[in-house]
Amino acid sequence: MIEAELKARVRDPEHVMRQLEQRAEGRHEVYRDTYYDDPAGNLSAHDKELRVRTIHGPDSTRSVLTYKGARVDPVSGSKPEHETRVDAPDAVHAMLHGLGYVPAIVFQKRCRNYEFSLHGRSLLATLVQVPEIEGNFLEVETMVQEEKELSAALEEVRSVMIELGIRKEDFTTELYTDAVAAGRSLDQS
Repeated sequence: MIEAELKARVRDPEHVMRQLEQRAEGRHEVYRDTYYDDPAGNLSAHDKELRVRTIHGPDSTRSVLTYKGARVDPVSGSKPEHETRVDAPDAVHAMLHGLGYVPAIVFQKRCRNYEFSLHGRSLLATLVQVPEIEGNFLEVETMVQEEKELSAALEEVRSVMIELGIRKEDFTTELYTDAVAAGRSLDQS
């Protein structure tokens, strides 16, 4: 599976939220993300990600283990993604440590998620705030089976974002991990 995703900075989060509320009921969740790498940083160096995410919602908490391969589309940053729910996140953290992986970065995302369908395609739109990064973001994603489907899926995602008020200059491929790490290194200097 490939995650066809676009991300943008949001200038008017209230407007975008109102638009999304017309499509689906929003769900507020807080993500605690732990990204792992080997001590030499080989995953990051090869544009790969290994993450344990714990999602705290209003009624429940769940965790997922995610592996993302290297980008297949440099413009959007879309990557192959494999994800599974885990019932015992502490055990998964212990397994990753036992395999030699170390936490590369840990941070929190405050999200409002909207799930809806368009033209038979399931979409997830997420308004994101990362306390360590200034501003608000919108991520819209869908999953495709094969790389040949990616271009059409990204066009649908882009059109949804434009309908929500995102402008061409607001799209970004900046990674939250990079932005958080940069902010932390500035704090230490």
